[in-house]
Amino acid sequence: MAENKDRANLHRQDLGRSTSDDALIGARIPTNDMTVTSTATGQTETAYPAEAGITESPEPNTKQSIGRFTLYRRRFFRNRMAVVGLGIFVLLVLAAIIGPHLGKWAYDDPDFLNLSTAPSAEHWFGTNDVGNDLFAQSMHGLGRSLMIAVSVSVGVSVLSAFIGAAAALWGGTVEKVILTTIHFLLAIPSFLLIALLVADSGGDWKLLIVVLILFGWVYPSRVIWSLALSVRENDYVRAARYMGVSRIRTIFRHILPNIGSLLIIQFALGVVSTVMSETGLSFLGLGVQLPDVSLGTLLSVGASTLESSSWQFWFPAGILTLLTVSMAFIADGLRDALDPNSKAGGQA
Repeated sequence: MAENKDRANLHRQDLGRSTSDDALIGARIPTNDMTVTSTATGQTETAYPAEAGITESPEPNTKQSIGRFTLYRRRFFRNRMAVVGLGIFVLLVLAAIIGPHLGKWAYDDPDFLNLSTAPSAEHWFGTNDVGNDLFAQSMHGLGRSLMIAVSVSVGVSVLSAFIGAAAALWGGTVEKVILTTIHFLLAIPSFLLIALLVADSGGDWKLLIVVLILFGWVYPSRVIWSLALSVRENDYVRAARYMGVSRIRTIFRHILPNIGSLLIIQFALGVVSTVMSETGLSFLGLGVQLPDVSLGTLLSVGASTLESSSWQFWFPAGILTLLTVSMAFIADGLRDALDPNSKAGGQA
């Protein structure tokens, strides 16, 4: 009971209402005085419950109802770890944009007088074995990993949303073909197929984005299909079909907006999974390759010199950890904000 009361109070705060407002909204009962002594005034008075603590008719509530975005924002910022994650992510994005211009060394500009030197005033993160400034390389690698992760996550979200919703709405043969393809792709090791396709690309990160999208939509579309099945049975979807609305328009007008919260959370988690996939491929020499760098490339180089010059590994590893953890916190906060019944990371 105490937990339900706390959640009710939090919900009132989100809506900008008080307990008195709720009492007024739900307990305005007109009097029914039908005696001979009744007056016109008595017929229009409003009775209020005594437990609400109201003895006189209050002024009308002039507060305007808040928008949905404001409600989601309040719930998100109530989750402290989500706020911390958002702050870290914003700092990382700013570092990826501004960082390469802060130092006097470019990521591919070697300093032959400082080969594999420890962090110093001239080289903040030290240098690698060929004299490249590790700070400049870390900032460039962070930007490259972010560009790949965001691009893949957007592409996967759009593709999986359309395919999953289309399979649910069309049904019949179309649904069977799509589900058969999804189940087949889920049964085979996609990581090996991706490695085979990008092995001879020469480190082309654009091709890596395309391949990750082609194999990344499979599982999310299966989840979206299961949710779209329930949305398909709603009356407004049936009414649209009877009125002759095209299926494509029905998908974008009725189905996808009703699963929008899932798509937002899926995008945030997709960034994390893509960063890990790109890092793994680049660590194995199958993703981004020198002279271009990503966080995975820096980790691959740093792992071979972990004992002699550990800074080459720990700085990229720390940046990668901050990136993945911050996106995980943001995804958890989005789930709390969009789903009031979620208990992950705090009550909404």
